[in-house]
Amino acid sequence: MKIPNQVRYFNKRFLNRLMMVIAGKKHSPIAVIRHRGRVSGKDYATPVIVAQNDNRFVFALTYGNHVDWYRNILAAGAGVLEWQGLSYFLVDPADLDAEEAWKYFPAPFNRILKAARLEGYFTMKNL
Repeated sequence: MKIPNQVRYFNKRFLNRLMMVIAGKKHSPIAVIRHRGRVSGKDYATPVIVAQNDNRFVFALTYGNHVDWYRNILAAGAGVLEWQGLSYFLVDPADLDAEEAWKYFPAPFNRILKAARLEGYFTMKNL
């Protein structure tokens, strides 16, 4: 399951702007993924839900795998993550099974993601 498009559009226009105030900062549960548009070449920053697993990061695709930021990451094969006040250069995006992904997210995120039956996850390696 993914979050409906109407919610996605509202969040993209309004909520994401508010989230960017805290995203990526130390002690924030929200991270920022920086990526370049595959068509426009513009630089973008998108708030995301992420968990760390050793030298890899696990991302929840809350709006599905058709969103621009994810497609930009796939096209480039890399992106910069700002999380917990630090920056990480990430490479090698790879799909991850939901059952595997859930165990890396702390409570309450893992319970929320399970309850939402969110199935889209991927992982990237920190260089």
